[in-house]
Amino acid sequence: MFPGTEEGPEDDSAKHGGRVRTFPHERGNWATHVYIPYEAREEFLDLLDELLPHAQTYVPRLVRMETFHLSLSQSVVLRHHWILPFVQALKDRMASCQKFCFTADRVKIYTNEEKTRTFVGLEVTSRHAQFLDLVSEVDRVMEEFDLTTFYQPRSPRSRCQHGQFWDPSFHISLAWCVGDARPQLEGQCLRELQEIVNEFEDSEMLLRMHAEQVRCKSGNKFFSMPLK
Repeated sequence: MFPGTEEGPEDDSAKHGGRVRTFPHERGNWATHVYIPYEAREEFLDLLDELLPHAQTYVPRLVRMETFHLSLSQSVVLRHHWILPFVQALKDRMASCQKFCFTADRVKIYTNEEKTRTFVGLEVTSRHAQFLDLVSEVDRVMEEFDLTTFYQPRSPRSRCQHGQFWDPSFHISLAWCVGDARPQLEGQCLRELQEIVNEFEDSEMLLRMHAEQVRCKSGNKFFSMPLK
């Protein structure tokens, strides 16, 4: 299933649009991420075809995401020999979790913690508790492997004033660009993007989605865990 040598995927910045890694690549390290996949329907792509050109009038360097998902973890680093035990622990945790429907219909602008990338996303506006339950199970696995949990920022500045971590904003990223583009995208642009979503035909039904499986990507390997 895996290469015989303990090497992570090659790191070629030309292959990912100049994005800046949040951690250095080292031999034997595999970037790992847990998420709910979203298989975009034609109508969803039609909506995106209206949203992206409008956003590009404010930030021309925005590009469309190639795939769509809702994150349940930060991107963490696993040693090659820990991948299978990590995935098995995830499967054990997910075995009792139920599938559910949710709505993601609020346009929101995000950056990564280092402010090296900006994303235009659709924020989840229902069934937040179900996402928190999934994250709680994923976090337990992260703790078992001494990895960063979803609520644990890399910087103390990510804490709120009362010492608690910010409540996560679950979302589907639609487009991204290098750098911090919030000044251009928030405000007038954001309001106009939300109007496009609100006025799109059958948007209420279109943006009602299904969480039916959890997926783990480690390097170039994918592992799926169906929900009950």
